[in-house]
Amino acid sequence: MEVENLKKRIAELEAELELKDKQASIINNIQGDVCLRPIGGRKSSEKISIVSFRSFSITDKRRQIEDLCRDLVINNDHISKMEQGLRKAIDKGLNKETHSSASVKCFPTFVEHLPSGHEVGKFLALDLGGTNFRVVLMSITGSQSDMESEIFPIPESIMRGPGHQLFDHIADCLARFVKAREITDVLPLGFTFSFPCKQEGLDSGILITWTKGFSCSGVEGNDVVKLLKEAIERRNDVKIDVAAILNDTTGCLMSCAWKNPKCRIGMIIGTGTNACYLEETGNIHTLSQESSSSGQMIVNTEWGAFGDHGELDFILTRWDREVDRNSINPGKQIFEKMISGMYMGEVVRQVLIDLQSEGLIFQGYEENLKKWGCFLTKYVSEIESDPVGDYTRCRGALEELGISNPSIEDCSALRYVCECVSRRAGFLVSAGITALLKKMDYHDVVVAVDGSVFRYHPHFPNIVRSRIAQQMGIEYKFDLMLSTDGSGRGAALVAAVLCGQCPI
Repeated sequence: MEVENLKKRIAELEAELELKDKQASIINNIQGDVCLRPIGGRKSSEKISIVSFRSFSITDKRRQIEDLCRDLVINNDHISKMEQGLRKAIDKGLNKETHSSASVKCFPTFVEHLPSGHEVGKFLALDLGGTNFRVVLMSITGSQSDMESEIFPIPESIMRGPGHQLFDHIADCLARFVKAREITDVLPLGFTFSFPCKQEGLDSGILITWTKGFSCSGVEGNDVVKLLKEAIERRNDVKIDVAAILNDTTGCLMSCAWKNPKCRIGMIIGTGTNACYLEETGNIHTLSQESSSSGQMIVNTEWGAFGDHGELDFILTRWDREVDRNSINPGKQIFEKMISGMYMGEVVRQVLIDLQSEGLIFQGYEENLKKWGCFLTKYVSEIESDPVGDYTRCRGALEELGISNPSIEDCSALRYVCECVSRRAGFLVSAGITALLKKMDYHDVVVAVDGSVFRYHPHFPNIVRSRIAQQMGIEYKFDLMLSTDGSGRGAALVAAVLCGQCPI
C-alpha cells in the first residue's frame, strides 16, 4: 500500500513538472515585459496569470519594416535645422551679391498691391502649371464674383516638344474659349505660369527651368509672355491684353487676400510646391530703386529648389536620391521632390521595392511595382483615408496595381510606409512656413494654401498646422486658409487690381 502511494505521488510530481515546463516554454516565447503572479491571493497555485505591457501584435516582420523606414522619420530638431537653413537661403536669394549662387532665388513679382474688395469688371485668366491648363472668365462686382472656366489637356508630346508648339496649343484653346462665349471686348488677362521664372516686370517673365515633367525646347531663358503674345498674333483671330504674369502661389495669395486682409503668405502643395510672401521692398536688394513705389512687394521664393546645394543632405534618404536620379531634372528641386504630389507616390514605391527585396511585403507581386510612377500619390491619400483597422480603400488601390487579396499584415505595412512619407512631407512644409513667419515677424498672419496634396490628403493640414504651432509658440497667431481656385481667380484679380491700383 505504501509503495502504491509512493508511485502515485511520483506520477503527480512528474505531471506538475511537465505543466511547469509548458508554462516556462510559453513565457520564453512572449515578447515584451511581463508580470507573473499567482491567482488567488498569496497562496501558491499551479496556474499563472500573465499581463503584458507591450502589444503582442508587433511581429518581427513589422519591426524589420519599421527599422528599414527609420530614415524617413524626422523630429523637431530636424525641423528647426531646416527652418534655419531655409531662412539663410532666403536671405541669400534677396541679396544682390549672393542671389546668383542662392538655391532659393526669391524673385520679385512686381505685384505691389493686394485686392481691396472694390474691384469691378470682367477679366481673363490663363492657368498653366501641370498636365492641364485652364482658361477663366471672371466677372467682379465688389465682394461678389462669377466665374466661368474650361480645362484643356496638354498631351505629353507637347509637354516635351518644341516651345512654339506648346504656346500655339495654348493660344488655340484660348481662342476657342473666347469665341464660344462671344467675347468681343479686349479684356485684360492674368497669366499664371507656375514654373521658376525671373520677372523683369509685371508683363515680362524669363523661364529659369522647366519642372513638373515639362521639357519644351526653346523656352528656358526666354520671355514666356512674349512667346504667348506671338502665338496669339500668329492666329490673328482674337485680341487679348496679356497684362501680367504671375506664379500660382501669387495667385493663391491674391485670391485669399481678396477675402481676408490678413493674408500675407501663399503656398502650393500639389504637383509641385512653392511659396510666396509679402516683403518690405527695402529688403529686396535685387530690385532697382525705381522698381517700387508702395514699399512692399510679393516675393516668389521658388523654395522647391531648397536643398539643391546640399542643405537637405542630412535627411536625404537613398529613396530620395533614387527618385532624383531617375527624374528629368537630376540634382534640381530637391525640396519639391520630398514633398510634392508628383514625387510622393514614387518615394513610397521605392521603399516598397526595398521591402519586397527583403521579403517583407507583397511577395509574388514584384513585377507589379517595377514601373516608374505606377504608385500614384492619390493612392497615399486613399490608403490613409481608411479608418484604423479598415483597409477598403487600400485594397482598392492595390487592385488597380494588380495586387489581389493582400493580407492584413501587408495592408498595415503599406499604410505605415505611406504615413512615414506623407508625415515627413508635412514636417518639411511646416519648416518652410515657420521660416517665412519668422522672417516676416508678423504676429497674426493668414497663410493661403492650395494644391492637391493639401486639399485631398486626410491628415496633411493637421500635421502642418500642429508642427508650425510647436515651432512658433503661443505669442504668434496664424491660420491656414484653403484657397478657392487661386491660380485662376488670383490671376484675374491681379489683372483687376492693375486696372485700379488699389493700395495694400
